[in-house]
Amino acid sequence: MELRQLAVVVAVAEEGGFTAAAQRLRTGQSTVSTVVRALERDLGTPLFHRTTHRVVLTPAGEAFVPAARAALEAAERARAAVSPLTGRVRLGVCPGLLTDLHRTLTPLRHTHPGLTLEVRQLRPEQVRCELAESTVDVALTPAPGGGRTAPAADAVRARHNSAPPTEPVTTPLAADELVLVTAPGGSRSAPADVSGLSLVDFPVGWAIRDAVDRAFPRRPVSLEVDDLAVAAGLVRAGLAACLLPASAAARFPDLTVRRFERPVPWQLAAVHRAEAGPAVAAVVAQLG
Repeated sequence: MELRQLAVVVAVAEEGGFTAAAQRLRTGQSTVSTVVRALERDLGTPLFHRTTHRVVLTPAGEAFVPAARAALEAAERARAAVSPLTGRVRLGVCPGLLTDLHRTLTPLRHTHPGLTLEVRQLRPEQVRCELAESTVDVALTPAPGGGRTAPAADAVRARHNSAPPTEPVTTPLAADELVLVTAPGGSRSAPADVSGLSLVDFPVGWAIRDAVDRAFPRRPVSLEVDDLAVAAGLVRAGLAACLLPASAAARFPDLTVRRFERPVPWQLAAVHRAEAGPAVAAVVAQLG
């Protein structure tokens, strides 16, 4: 049994047919059929039910494909362990997310010096289009729903086992919470109702703005800026308060961080194509 055979079977299962699998693997349909038939002979059982209109897994195939996928992933990890990562990864970041870019770039450069990371901004509604058009390889976005439900590896594995390969994979990253940042001194608890406060906020389209709009839809916006440091300066001067992720608020230790009695979740995610390689996996691991 060869890794190439496993890759062909997984491609047929994920694409739902021999023609689509051949296109994905950049080979001929006859080659895909020949590889699958040879493996089925070796195993002594069919892996697919073939009909005029579609190809579906047999019970043996249902058991085989997850194990084949795991074997391919293990082989990729083994290859990466002895082969330095090289190449380029294009990271799309929604505005306001990577507040400390050097904390991502520096460890990645030390660990994988041959890997180049290019960063560009994109709005959340552009993510699917940019991934589909290969303008970016991975996008850092707010996670849908806000709360973390499973470890990142489990989320990726579940998506691989259930979603079409054309669908992007969403990997939850570290969970955080929104906090109220005010001038130095004073209470450490945030009021449940912020509608009476003067608030500085960020432009529509910024990830922080979107999250705060969902959590506090009726709050007033007194000041609007497009820079975290400017917002912190306004807060420091006592001109306004600001709602920020706790990780971003930590950049300004002189300000007072006031937490809500019921935490307001702030969850990020890395979104990438299902067939992303080890270089993208390394970047996602660093983001996490």
